[in-house]
Amino acid sequence: MTISQSEWIGFLRQYGPIPRNDNMYDEAIHRIIKRKNIDPIIVESVYLDELIQNYKSPNPKSVILTGTAGDGKTYNCREVWLALNGSLKVWQNDDKVKQLSLPNSKILYVIKDLSELQDKERDFLNQFVHSVLNPNDSNVFLMAANDGQLIEAWKNLDKDPQTELVKQCVEDLLVAEIQEKNGFNLKLYNLSQISAAKLFVQIVDVVLNHSGWNNCNNCSLRGNNQTGPLCPILENRKRLEGEMDKQLILSRVTDLLELCELNGVHLPIRQLLLLTSNMLLGHPEAKDRLMTCSDAMKIVGDNKSSLASIYRNIFGENLTERRRESTDVFTALGKFGIGYETSNTIDNILIFGEDDPELRPYYEELVLSDKYYGADQSYRAKQKEYLEGVVDSSETFLESLRSQRQRLFFVIPREKENTLKLWHLTTFQYAGEFLSHVYRVASEGKVSTQIISRISQGLNRIFTGLLAKNNDELILATSGSHSQAKVSRIFEEYISVPKKRGESMQIRMNANGKLVIEVKLSSSVAAVELPLHLVRYEFLSRVAEGALPGSFSRECYEDILGFKSKLLKRLEERRTIDEEESDNDSDLSFRIIRLNPDGLIDDRIVEVNYDE
Repeated sequence: MTISQSEWIGFLRQYGPIPRNDNMYDEAIHRIIKRKNIDPIIVESVYLDELIQNYKSPNPKSVILTGTAGDGKTYNCREVWLALNGSLKVWQNDDKVKQLSLPNSKILYVIKDLSELQDKERDFLNQFVHSVLNPNDSNVFLMAANDGQLIEAWKNLDKDPQTELVKQCVEDLLVAEIQEKNGFNLKLYNLSQISAAKLFVQIVDVVLNHSGWNNCNNCSLRGNNQTGPLCPILENRKRLEGEMDKQLILSRVTDLLELCELNGVHLPIRQLLLLTSNMLLGHPEAKDRLMTCSDAMKIVGDNKSSLASIYRNIFGENLTERRRESTDVFTALGKFGIGYETSNTIDNILIFGEDDPELRPYYEELVLSDKYYGADQSYRAKQKEYLEGVVDSSETFLESLRSQRQRLFFVIPREKENTLKLWHLTTFQYAGEFLSHVYRVASEGKVSTQIISRISQGLNRIFTGLLAKNNDELILATSGSHSQAKVSRIFEEYISVPKKRGESMQIRMNANGKLVIEVKLSSSVAAVELPLHLVRYEFLSRVAEGALPGSFSRECYEDILGFKSKLLKRLEERRTIDEEESDNDSDLSFRIIRLNPDGLIDDRIVEVNYDE
C-alpha cells in the first residue's frame, strides 16, 4: 500500500490544538514555510490595502492596530513593512521598533507589539503623541497593541496636557468603536470588529484549494470513483467542500460563528485556523488527537474511521475535555449544546427509524445514506443491542447517539429545517429565527409583526410579573415602592407597540449598527434602547411561550427590569413636558392591574378619600 507522507498535512496539523502549534504565531510561519517549501495560508486582510495606501499618501496618518491575540496585528504590520520596501532581514531582527524612510519624506516607526517595549524605549510614545497632534511632523507611526496594553502604556508617560489629550482620543476611539476623530492625525483599526463568520469562509476556501493537496493524488487511500476516499482526512475535505451536502456544513458552522459574534464572543483568525485544522484532521486515537498520514493508514486498517467524523471535530470531540474547554472556539461552539439537546422526533428517527414505517424515509435519507459517519457497522450493532435491552450497551450507544445528533445538525436539508425543528438540537431554539428573520433583516426595518408581538408579550410578562397575553402594547407598572419588584400591580401607562401618536416599539439597527429594541414614548422625549443579542431574544421568546423568567436567565431578567426602569424615567420626563394634570388634591387614586379571564391585563381605579 502506497502512503504519501504529505508535508502539507504536517503543516496544516501545526495550526490545530496541539501542545506546540508554532503556526499560531506569525513570527514562526515564515521559518516553517521556507524550511518545508510550502505555500503559506494567506487570508486576505480587510484593511491591508487601506493601510498601505495611507503610508504612501503625501500626508499619512499614524495608525494603531488593536484587537485580541491572534487577530493578525503582526501579520498586517509585516505586510505593510514589506509593501513599503522594508527589508525582510530587518523585520526579522530583534529590534522592538523598526524604522523606515518613506517616499513622502516621512520616517515610519513600526512597533509590532507595544508590550515588548522596555522603559528606555517608551520615549517613542512621546514622539507618537507629537505626531498625532502635529500633521506636519516628520514622523509617522504604525503601532500594534491589544486594548489593555494600549491603556496601560500611558501610565508611564508624563501627564502633560498633550499626552492627556491623545490618551483621551485613543480611549474615545476604542469606546465609540470608530476609526478617526477630528483634530487628531490618527486612525485606529480594531481587528476584533472583523466578522469571524466571513473570515472563516475565506480560510476554508484557502485551505481546501491549497496546492499541498496535490501530494495526496498518488496515495492509495485516495480511493476511486466507486469506493470514494478511504482516507478520513480526504473524506472530511470532501464533505467540507460540499460535494455531498451543497456546502451545508460550511453554511451551518458560519451561522454558529455569526451567532457567537452576536452574543458578544469574538473569535480571532488564530482560532478559526485551529477550528479548520481540527475539522479536517481530528481523531481521538491519533497522536495529539490530530491525524498524520501514517495515523490515517492505521485508522483505516483498524476500521475506526468513523471516529474522525468532521461533525464531531467541529465541537472538538476528538480532544480531551480539559483541552476542549481551554480552547476558545470549542468553548464558544459548545455553548450551543449540540449533541446534548434534542427533540423526540430526532431521537425517534435515530433509534426507532429502521422499524417505524412513518420514520423510515427520514432514517434512510439521514442515517442509512451515510455509510461513513452515519449508519456504519459499529452504530447499527450498538443500536440493535440497545433496542434488545443489553445492559452494558446503553452507555456506548448513548455516546454514539450524541455524535449522530451532531451530524444531523449539519446534514438536515434546508427544506426540512422547520419540519424536523433543526434548532431544537441546540440550546437556543429560536437561534435560526433570530439570525434569519431578525438580525439579517433589521437593517431594512422588516422584522415581522408576529415576532415583535411575541417579544412585547415577553416584556409585558416581566414588567408586570403576570402571565399576560397583551402583545400590542407595553404595560408599565410598579409595585408602588420600586420598579424592580417581581410582581408589579400599580399601573403607570400603556405604550402602543404599533406606531401611534409618537409611541412605538420596534426591533432595528441603531446609529452605531447595533441591534436593539427601541421604544418611543413620544416625539418630545428620547427613545429608550435595549441591545438585543441571542440570549436576550431566546429569553424573551421563551417567557412569551410560558417559561418562568427566573428559570432561564437571572441576568437577562435583571436586564429587562433595568430596561423598564429607564422607560419609567422617560415616562416621567414626558409627563413633565406635557404637563399632565394630576388628580384632584383631595383624592388619592391608584390604578390596579389584573388579569381578566382571557389572560389580558386590564385596570381598575382604586380611590382613597381623606380629609385634612
